[in-house]
Amino acid sequence: MPKKISAGANVRLGVIGLGGMGQSHCGAVLSGEVPGCELTAVCDEDPKAAGHFPEIPFFGTVEELIDSGRIDAVLIVTPHFSHTSIGIQALKAGLHVLVEKPISVHKADCERLIAAHRDKKQVFAAMFNQRTDPRYQEVRKLVQGGALGTIRRVNWTITDWFRSEAYYSSGGWRATWEGEGGGVLLNQCPHNLDLYQWIFGMPSKVRGFCQLGRYHDIEVEDDVTAYFEYPNGMTAVFITSTGEAPGSNRLEIAGEQGKLVMESNSLDFTRNEIQTSEFSRTTTSRFGKPPVWNVKIPTSGDHGTQHRGILMNFVGAILRGEKLMAPAAEGLHSVELGNAILLSSIEERTVEIPVSAARIEKMLARLQAGSKPRKKRAPSSVATEDFSKSFQ
Repeated sequence: MPKKISAGANVRLGVIGLGGMGQSHCGAVLSGEVPGCELTAVCDEDPKAAGHFPEIPFFGTVEELIDSGRIDAVLIVTPHFSHTSIGIQALKAGLHVLVEKPISVHKADCERLIAAHRDKKQVFAAMFNQRTDPRYQEVRKLVQGGALGTIRRVNWTITDWFRSEAYYSSGGWRATWEGEGGGVLLNQCPHNLDLYQWIFGMPSKVRGFCQLGRYHDIEVEDDVTAYFEYPNGMTAVFITSTGEAPGSNRLEIAGEQGKLVMESNSLDFTRNEIQTSEFSRTTTSRFGKPPVWNVKIPTSGDHGTQHRGILMNFVGAILRGEKLMAPAAEGLHSVELGNAILLSSIEERTVEIPVSAARIEKMLARLQAGSKPRKKRAPSSVATEDFSKSFQ
């Protein structure tokens, strides 16, 4: 049973994990950017991390934090594998939980974490901050509202996730199978995989091609091309990389009713006056195409409230019962999709969705058996960079 919060009181938040992203979240709360929330405790296994926020009570273990009685909710910002165990601990203790993406490394751990959420009065959310972006919200509305008709094909190229060697050297756990459990599919692209399934739903078949350490001295994938199939014939190509600069983020959707293209801050809808299949059946022209309207959908260039918006929504759900923008249970889908792409690449064959959780777990265990921690470290100043800018 979650602890009751008195009327007019703030949600007392504890942040677990004081790396760059954890520090960014703490800073947002301390600066008053999340109304109704106060930072009352922080936790990290490194005692030196206490120096980041000396005015906030510091705990060296999750158990000490939970037992302190100082918090109503936790934000988990630790290396990926620990999301599952820490999340289960916090849920069992009756705390509200917000977990950074991915909610877990693989499908089996996702299922274990989600199963621990038994009391639905507890708010359990995931940090899918890009769901706050008005552009993606508009794309979802157009697709699911039927404005494009039946979707035939999707191409999404997301190669603007460039990361340097200094980034990968900023922690011994990064870019290793043992410490992180994957590369671009698990660290950067959970956002895009989440948005993809949020907009289009899950495919039935996946064929993945992952290149391990193509651009960096790392064990895991930093360049990916994947092909998706749907029972209705819809297909999609999903491309991502952390090794290209300046990179692109271009989403192109072809439907019966026209084509929608999102790139940079532009959202352009070329709308067919007649559906493609109907025109094909009825026209007498051998080379004609349906007449179109060119519609430029207004966008402000604003990328939404991002991390702060998810935090505000989390607090609003606790205090006022607001509907969650990113329920943690939905985090399973992006993990399963990323797992399926990697499994398909490793086994060099098409895999079907839903994919076996046990099969994924065994694959990762084999990869972890040969994993080695990174020895290099970037300068400590790396942690002070504005991590939120990497999502713009």
